[in-house]
Amino acid sequence: MSDFFASIFAYGFISRALIVGTLVALCAALLGVSLVLKRYSMIGDGLSHVGFGALSVAMAIGAAPLTVSIPVVVLAAFLLLRLSENSKIKGDSAIALIASSSLAFGVIVTSLTSGMNTDVYGYLFGSILAMSDDDVILSVLLSIIVIILFVFFYNKIFAITFDETFAKATGTRAGLYNMLLAFLTAITIVVGMRIMGAMLISSLVIFPALTAMRVCRSFKGVVIASAVISVCCFFLGIAASFLYSTPAGASIVMVNVAAFGIFWLIGAVRKTV
Repeated sequence: MSDFFASIFAYGFISRALIVGTLVALCAALLGVSLVLKRYSMIGDGLSHVGFGALSVAMAIGAAPLTVSIPVVVLAAFLLLRLSENSKIKGDSAIALIASSSLAFGVIVTSLTSGMNTDVYGYLFGSILAMSDDDVILSVLLSIIVIILFVFFYNKIFAITFDETFAKATGTRAGLYNMLLAFLTAITIVVGMRIMGAMLISSLVIFPALTAMRVCRSFKGVVIASAVISVCCFFLGIAASFLYSTPAGASIVMVNVAAFGIFWLIGAVRKTV
């Protein structure tokens, strides 16, 4: 086993992917619990499509992908939040509207410039080869900021997750903390797209939270279990990708699917006992 891990870390690109991926998996799991409970879990899918459109523009103009995509996706997250709260276009409809139009725009820009090449495939489905040293530094810094902000505002996020009306009545600025949640989600999605891809990054938000909920009942328990499950599934997915030469993003998703099945069985057995 030690030889196996030594062989994995011998490759620089895998080491970079493990560093960034572990932090992204942790961030996505922490945020995913609140997003799932607020029935807003598909925001990750919508924002990843917006991210692909922004990355396509960045590639077309020769700009740094993260520099372009981060502000665009953050603005899209705030727009989705506003549409969901104050418009006749609610929740999943707003996400579908923005996601499909952004993806279509990205495909058109790509087809008119670089074409559907290997780089585009990596952005769509993930590539552990896509992380440069500069990307790693920026991604690590952003991920640490997300984790610190989540921990610091944990009680406020907990309040708006379970009873936003009561939180407002007690003086909590629910709108501000909803924007914070959207902002943290946007950052996590953009950073994780390089490894997981636009089509698969939302799985890191949804699966660990749903898996943890099969066996845990308290919010804190679900958050902790979700974080542990997410990081473990990421490592197992990368290991499977290395062993069987399968795409990293897809391998991580399938490990999460297997974990969900196992925890679902455990939860079902506990109910019958």
